[in-house]
Order: sequence, then structure tokens, then C-alpha cells
Amino acid sequence: MHAAVDPAPLLASLRAHAVPGVETVDGSTVCRLVPVGTRLVPVAADLHDGHVVVRGAAPTTVLDDVARRWFGLDDDVDAVADVLAQDAVVGPLARRRPHLRVLGHLDGFEATVTTVLGQQVSLAAARTFGGRLAAAWGRPGPDGLLAFPRPDDLADLDPAEIQSTVRITHARARSLRAVAKAFADGLDLHPGADPVEARRRLLALPGVGPWTVEYLALRVLADRDALPAGDVVLRRALGVDSTAAVEAASAHWRPWRAYAAIHLWTSRAYAL
Repeated sequence: MHAAVDPAPLLASLRAHAVPGVETVDGSTVCRLVPVGTRLVPVAADLHDGHVVVRGAAPTTVLDDVARRWFGLDDDVDAVADVLAQDAVVGPLARRRPHLRVLGHLDGFEATVTTVLGQQVSLAAARTFGGRLAAAWGRPGPDGLLAFPRPDDLADLDPAEIQSTVRITHARARSLRAVAKAFADGLDLHPGADPVEARRRLLALPGVGPWTVEYLALRVLADRDALPAGDVVLRRALGVDSTAAVEAASAHWRPWRAYAAIHLWTSRAYAL
């Protein structure tokens, strides 16, 4: 794919969120398994010289789809810049990084589980929890990579077993099992899924609140107007102290509120 990207923030986010064994980041290359028919195929994405190249033993159409979903290559960043440029806070950030893109996720279930694991803990702790979960219930795949557990692997587990293995709270373990049951029963998060229904089903799960739902809408549903308004980094970046104040400030960013959030996160969280 030849769409221009800003690789540094993408790589920083990938490193911060990669589940040990499931996704590896080495320099400017990230590797993971992706489903191709009934097989799991190792795919590598190289981010350099302002572009993304995805390679692997899969048809070109599959690799192109992986690149578009993973790195938001279908987005018109010029249109994003036109909207965000007028905002006093986000405008300078958008001008500084005109090719910043929203990092997607290729696996809706994995994204949901790791997001729940990351609630109210550091990114490092979330990665550790995700690695324990994958080591316990994932499956070995090609090139030494792990396939993240599937919903059926977790849906019938006793939450106490999840709690002791991953070393999380019992409430968080119950949330993970509820997530697994929902996906086993047909919940499927991906670009093009009904965003209203997806949000409704997610919010019905124990331990899943508005921040988690909006974050997943941003990363997995490719909803470019999604906004985790309760996010503490967004509040600090905007100099406000409430979710309502973030919502009010975001009125000028529509329909690209997700991009505004990414610019604010990039400016604060990754110190780039």
C-alpha cells in the first residue's frame, strides 16, 4: 500500500499494546498471525519511509485488506486536516503530523479482551496480563507466534481459574468470561458492523463501560467519530476536568473525533 503514514506514533502504540507472543515489534516491523481461510498465516508489516508494506504467504487482496484495516489507509487524512485545522488545541497537532492515522485492530475479540484487561492499570501491566492469558489458552502457530485464545476457549472457564492464571481481580475475570460468552454467542466486532448494536451489546456486559466501548469503536469498528470522552489523557490535554467538557470541546471535530483523540494521545502519551 502506498498511502502516506506517520510511522513513529503507530510503532509506539504497537509496542505499548503488543501482547507478548501474539504480536512482536522489532524495529519498524510488526508481526502477527492473521486468518486466511482455515489457516493462520504469519504477516509482517514494515513501517518505514512514510509508508506501510505488508507481506506474508497470503493473496495480495488479503494483504491489502490487512494493511487498510490495521493502519487506517482508506482514510482521507486531507479531509481530516481540513476539519481539525480550525481547532485551537488539535489544529496545531494535526498540522504537525498530517499523516497520522488511527491504528486499527485485526481481531475484535482480542481487542476487547485486552482492553478489558487494561482498564485502570498501566499499559505494561495490561501487556503482562494479556501475555499470561495467551500463554495459558492460546495456540502455538507458525514462526513461533501464538494465536490469541478464541471465545470458546474462555467462555466455559470458571472465573476463578482465569483469576488465578492471569492474576487479576475476580470481577475482571468475570468480565472476561462474559466477553467470551458474548463473542461465542455471535458478537462480532469489525469495520462495517452495526455500531449501534455493537455498542448496545458491549455496554450490557459486566465491567464494560462507555470508555471501553468508545475505544473499541475507534480501534475495531473504524468509527472515525468515536470518542472515549472519559479518557484522563484527553482531559489533561484539553485542560478540562470532566467528560462533559471533553464532549463540548469535541463538537468542532466531527465527524473525525477519533482522529482528534489520536492526535491528543500522541502528543501526550507517547511523547513524540
